[in-house]
Amino acid sequence: MSEQAIFDVFVIGGGINGCGIARDAVGRGYSVALAEMDDFASGTSSGSTKLIHGGLRYLEHYEFRLVREALMEREVLWAMAPHVIWPMRFVLPYHKGGLRPAWLIRLGLFLYDHIGGRKLLPATSTLDMTRDPAAAPLKRLFAKAFEYSDGWVDDARLVVLNARDAADRGARIMARTRVVSARRGDGRWVVETEDALTGKRETVRARLLVNATGPWVDRVLADAIGKNDVHNVRLVQGSHIVLRKKFDDPRAYFFQNPDGRIMFAIPYQDDFTLIGTTDRDFTGNPAEVRISDAEIDYLCRSASEYFSDPVTKDDIVWTYSAVRPLYDDGASKAQEATRDYVLRLEGQTGQAPLLNIFGGKLTTYRRLAEAALDKIGEAIGAKGGKWTAGSHLPGGDFPAAGYDAEVSKLKAHYPFLAASHARRLVRLYGTRAKQLLDNAASEADLGRRFGADLYAAEVDWLIAQEWALRAEDVLWRRTKLGLKLSRAEVAELEEYMRDAASAAA
Repeated sequence: MSEQAIFDVFVIGGGINGCGIARDAVGRGYSVALAEMDDFASGTSSGSTKLIHGGLRYLEHYEFRLVREALMEREVLWAMAPHVIWPMRFVLPYHKGGLRPAWLIRLGLFLYDHIGGRKLLPATSTLDMTRDPAAAPLKRLFAKAFEYSDGWVDDARLVVLNARDAADRGARIMARTRVVSARRGDGRWVVETEDALTGKRETVRARLLVNATGPWVDRVLADAIGKNDVHNVRLVQGSHIVLRKKFDDPRAYFFQNPDGRIMFAIPYQDDFTLIGTTDRDFTGNPAEVRISDAEIDYLCRSASEYFSDPVTKDDIVWTYSAVRPLYDDGASKAQEATRDYVLRLEGQTGQAPLLNIFGGKLTTYRRLAEAALDKIGEAIGAKGGKWTAGSHLPGGDFPAAGYDAEVSKLKAHYPFLAASHARRLVRLYGTRAKQLLDNAASEADLGRRFGADLYAAEVDWLIAQEWALRAEDVLWRRTKLGLKLSRAEVAELEEYMRDAASAAA
């Protein structure tokens, strides 16, 4: 067991909140360490509906502060990471006799357009569904629809890019490292960690501890920190299904189900359609969450109410499920529980402070990090100032609307790339795609091909730069090429990465 120097801030949890806080803190001059027990974004942060959105439906629950903050963040985040975040238009079909009257929807969309400082995103419009192409895949139920703007995000990449930038700025970022215990001693936190691969244990010290473990926040308080009888979060399961492409329109659909829930149908990875989400309370182990048969039936049945071509289980090519750790505000229904975040600083005078992070959502992660840094400054002394709003995540240093231009630049520099390959590389890595491709002058220079357009050059980059260790990390979090590789190809990739890990050890 080895002993390390004292960090200002030790973060437990490698989801979006933990990585966002680590990045903000190290950028202000704090010394920072972060431990994630598995892979980055392996829990809640890669199981979202993948939206950067204000949360139109949250207006119904009077969460105006949350909605305004989220709306303001859409264009800030788009400018920070235009490779993994981009605008999307949403079609909200309306029919008389629906759950919400037209005037209420119009009012909500008016607020949506005007309380969030929208500058680049197009405003809301009304569609004639007897003529608009958006009606083509739907049943003839709607004469009118509303169209509004929000954003799309590659959620898992947003997380790993925050981790990468934190590391680039000097933070110690530890994947697959479990916090065994954290105890106070001599005005500091004494944190014992264990490497999940080697079993090696290490003790580090920190002035302040951040518990940003999402669904595990109460468990960490109980098991690692030793606080008993804690109940701060309400675990809500959300599941999604991915189908072969259901429609060609680039717009997404926002449906209002008769049971009061909402559902999205979203263009996904060029060749697919994403449908979700569900909302139901969850009481099991978050690491073992899986979509249930009931949820599959619900999503298929609900989607079939709207699409003229019914959605069946046979259409499904992939499912994913995650547990959202919502702050427990006592709401009677899972879908009514607040999506806002709560930060709680604990520690008596002379004690090392503990900052617990409850709730939150992808869209407001940067603002949550700023609020966390305010608390950290109060507890151990402020350093630096707010800086992330005008920053770029790795690879995102090009204009918000400049994606197509970046693709053209990459294609010109590497003319052997297929157009679809160039587009995918810029979507994932932005300007850093050139570092990944390096001096390649032909497809052969990219090394072994594993399937689709995945080559050894990209896999090696992900191992070296983004903590990828297993095929799952590459295929389902760093990319979504798991949708396109065969079982045999996945096995070959797994063997390649296992050999690479052995060589590195």
